[in-house]
Parts: sequence; structure tokens; C-alpha cells
Amino acid sequence: MPSRRSNGPQAPHIDKLDYHPGGKPLLAPSNHHHNDSSTSPSATPRHSHDEHSYAGSFFEDIAEGIAVQQRQRISRNLLRYITFAWALINALGAGSITAYSLYAPLFQKRLHYTQLQVNGVSITAELAMYLPVPLFGLLCDRTGPGIPSLLAGGLFGLGYILAAFTYASGAPASAGGDGWPYWVMILAFIPIGCGTSCMYLSAVTTCAKNFGRGKYKGLALALPIACFGLSGMWESQVGSRLLYEPRPDGGKGDVDVYRFFLFLGCLLLASGAAGFFALRIVDEEELIDEAVEELEQSGLLEDSEFYRPAGYGTVSNGERRISAEEIDDMHRKAEEHKAWLAEQERKKTWLLNEETKRFLTDHTMWWLAAGFFLVTGPGEAFINNLGTIIGTLYPQSTAAGSEDSSPARTTAATHVSIVAITSTLARILTGTLTDLLAPTTPQHQHRQGPTSLSNSLASLPPQQPTQPKTTRPQISRLTFLLTFSLLMSAGQILLASGLLQGHGDLFWLVSASIGAGYGAVFSLVPILISVIWGVENFGTNWGIVATVPAAGATVWGLVYSGVYQWAAGQGESGESGDVLCYGKWCYLPTFWAMAGCVWIACGFWLWAWRGAGGWQRRGVVV
Repeated sequence: MPSRRSNGPQAPHIDKLDYHPGGKPLLAPSNHHHNDSSTSPSATPRHSHDEHSYAGSFFEDIAEGIAVQQRQRISRNLLRYITFAWALINALGAGSITAYSLYAPLFQKRLHYTQLQVNGVSITAELAMYLPVPLFGLLCDRTGPGIPSLLAGGLFGLGYILAAFTYASGAPASAGGDGWPYWVMILAFIPIGCGTSCMYLSAVTTCAKNFGRGKYKGLALALPIACFGLSGMWESQVGSRLLYEPRPDGGKGDVDVYRFFLFLGCLLLASGAAGFFALRIVDEEELIDEAVEELEQSGLLEDSEFYRPAGYGTVSNGERRISAEEIDDMHRKAEEHKAWLAEQERKKTWLLNEETKRFLTDHTMWWLAAGFFLVTGPGEAFINNLGTIIGTLYPQSTAAGSEDSSPARTTAATHVSIVAITSTLARILTGTLTDLLAPTTPQHQHRQGPTSLSNSLASLPPQQPTQPKTTRPQISRLTFLLTFSLLMSAGQILLASGLLQGHGDLFWLVSASIGAGYGAVFSLVPILISVIWGVENFGTNWGIVATVPAAGATVWGLVYSGVYQWAAGQGESGESGDVLCYGKWCYLPTFWAMAGCVWIACGFWLWAWRGAGGWQRRGVVV
């Protein structure tokens, strides 16, 4: 048989293909050295079957590659949901500080702390919880959530174990006892506050980055925040129902604070350590690449001197053919991979720095943060002082008596649970409703500058008839935020009116309304941040805004303590020098001022939304 010539005029075109996996042509070359029997016509079919078909192998490789990609996609999705589940578990324990009202009255009764000292402990925890948030957010963005989770576990273990032994030592010498000094309890709550924000941020950042670009980003953020709010409920119930001090008659007394602190320390230490292995950001490189590309095309940047692609894929070795030397090929691939990793890290650092700068120079962020300060401060003060507020609602003889002599008296554990439940429901509700009812937000809307491609296309006259608009109702996220904030102020006004004095059984109205408003605000503000400024730098951006509750909690904690101590000194307690206060004047001025601050916050948010240079004027859909 005449041999096939690849350069002949009748040669098949497929014989000219030069792309070949594994360095082999798609069709095996003809064998010019067959024996005589192979030249017979009858041998030709057997030869075609025995001959290895590289074209068939090529398509088999494609099919195998598709199967591998599908398996990788499934494994990534599985990892994403496993990570999400553990983020919820971490968040479900991280909010242990919200159970502070459960044992705060015992700091007064057993350790003889004044109201100012009790609030000093909670204020210390609040400052330690909120002030380092930007640092923890930066840590989550730069290193991933695993390291912050481990750090949080260690901080919780250290803080709660130290607090347990401080409480067990008894009243300090300044209060007539021989226990450890007051400053040791202050010192113990510093790592507790830091651990709270660190574990919370690791959980929320994980969910924001893994699901923040999907359809249900609101719910993905609301669930870990809701679990954080549930922490106080289940932990206070464990403390009051399982870790209690037995009464002489065999009934359940107050929470055993020593055992409760040891329980929290060991539990959260284990949870944080497990989160080091379980919390991961899936497909982070893809997230960064998309953001960099959008930012470069946005028109918001001039020529950036910092970020210039390093051309890591153009490793040159002159005219020498690397494929001829396998060792050189391996070195080349290793160098390319190292250069790719370095470029990815460089690209990520540049993007996050640029996003932080743009976030801090946006004036609407400061209006959002100011409103957050004015709303969360009163909420934090209410949650931390629930126990002492309840005590002021009853006459001195009832409030000071034992619980068995006043069985109808409501308890702090009950209202900690009410706040936790309503806060959790509000977070889930707002996260779900905003996903269903809020306007659809374009991807990377915060990077659509005046010279961006999207805005240029939008300015052109339509070439085709416009599509009919969706008929589903649309309610802005700001509408939800304002509504729940006003609900919170309604609870504050109800308490400030004095109508509940002597009616502690109705105090649940205040707990429920303030809890719902507080929970919704803590859910909606991070959702707004992710919608307006994106999720790539979410940990840092949310961390910056989340520092303001520290100042708010400090201010309102001091205001409440000052009014409480002033009223106690006016003789309403019936006992000169008593650290406990009874009557409406213990709280009335404070809660009128709190309600006014919430109204001012609503004004700030309206201005950021619809004012000059606000989100609506800039075309940012919220």
C-alpha cells in the first residue's frame, strides 16, 4: 500500500493538527515497516483496531476532565455548606456576653459591687469587644477565618476561667471581704470581650464571602447573626436550670456563677479550636480576580502606581525548547506556580487596601455609622442592665425578698431569653424579607464610576424595546431598618412613661420590642455594608462600623449608672447608702433620652439614603 503523505494534496486536514496532549499527534503515524502479511487487504481492519487512536484518547481526556470538574464543584459546594454549618455553631456560642444580666445582680448581692462597678465590668467587656473589631476584621480578610476562630477560643478560655476564680474568692477587701480585688474581674472580661468579637467576625465573614454573591445573601448573613443573638438565650437557660445553686428546700436558686463561667470557658475554647480547621473561604481567588477586574474597569481609578500585573505567566527560556528537557520543564512550572501565588497575594493586598480607602472616604458610611452608634448604645445598655431594671419595678420589700417569698416576680433569665428570641426572629425575618422584597442589586454596583462601561452603556438610547419591569413588590432595606428602629424606641418610651412601675409582669413588652429592634439593626447594617460596598473587604468594612457600639455602650452605661445611683441617693431605696435603687426615677430620664437618640439615628440614615450625595442620588440600590 502506498504510504500516506502528510504534505500531499489529498491528505486529510486532520493530519495537519499540531495540538496533541502528552506530546503525541491526534492520529498515530503509519507504520512503514510492517511485515508482508500486514500489507494484505485483510490485515487493514485489524491494523486500524490495534493502532492506538490518539484522537479517541483526546476526547476521553475531555470527558474525564469534565467529570473531574464536576467532582471538584461538588466538593467545593460541600465544603462551603460544612463551613457554613460550623460558622453557625461558632456564632451560637459566641454571644455569651449577652447573658450578663443573668449574673450581674449577683455581683451586687454576693460581691457587693455598686451599680457603677457592675456597669464598669460590662463597659470593659463592651470596649474590649468592639474596639479591636477592625483588627479582627482585617485578620479575617487577610488570613482567613480559621486563625481568628482559634484566637477567640483561647481568649474565651482565659477570660472565663479567671472570672470564675475571681467570683469564687468572694467580695473584695474594698467591700468588706477578703476576695480578689475588683480590678481582677475587670481584667478577666477584657479577653471575654475580645473573644466575642473575634469569634463573631470569623463566623460572619465566612458566610458573607462564601454566599455574599448569591441570591440569598441576606439570609446567609442573617443566620449567623441570629445565632449570635440566640447565645444569650440558651446559655442563660443552661445556667438557670442546670447550673443553679440549690435552695434549702431543694428548689432552684440563683445561677452558680462559678460553674457557669467554667462551663462557658471550656465550651468556647473547644468551639474556637474546631473552627480553626472547619472555617474556610471557598473560591477566594475567583472572588478577588472578579473584584480587581471590575475595579480596573470602573473608571474610579486613575493610573494606579501600586498594582500593575507582574506578567507571571511569561517565563522565558530563550529559543530553547523546554519540552526536550523534563527537568527544565518541572523547574519552569514550579517557578510559574510560585510567581502565580505571589501575584495572587499581591493582587489581594492591593484590592483590600483600595477598598478600605474608598470605604473610609465615602461620607455616607459615616452617617450610617453615626446612626448605628445612636441605636446600638441604648440597646447594649438595656441588655446589660436588665436584671437591675427589673428590680426597680417592684417595691423594696418585694424586690429585696427572696424569690420563694415572691413567686410572681419576673426574672432576669426570662427576659434575657425574650430579648434573645425576639432578636433572633427579627434577624432571620429581616434577612429573609430583604432577600425576597428588597430591590435587586447589580453585582459590583459600588464600583460603577462615572466613566465605567456599565454607565456608558446605560447612557446610550435603548436599541430594543425595554423589558417590562418585575411586578413583585419592592421594599428598600432602609425601610426595614427605620421601621424596626422605631419599634425599639416604642419599647423605650413605654418604659420611660412609668406605666410599668409595679407591673413587672408586663415588662416583656419592653424586652420584646427593644430585642426585636436591636436584632434587626445588627442584621441590616452588615447586610447594607455588603450590598453597598461589596463582600471582598467585608470583614474590615464591617469591623470599622462595628466599633461604634463600644462608645455607645460606654456612654449609656455610664448614664444609666449615674441616674441609678442618683435616684438611690434620693432616699427612694428607703435605706441610706443602699447600693440598690427602687422606683421609676431609677430609669425614667435615661430611657427618654435613649428614645430621642433613636429618632436622631433615623434622621441620619434618611440623609445617607436620600440626601445630597446619598445612595439614591448615586444610583446605589439598597
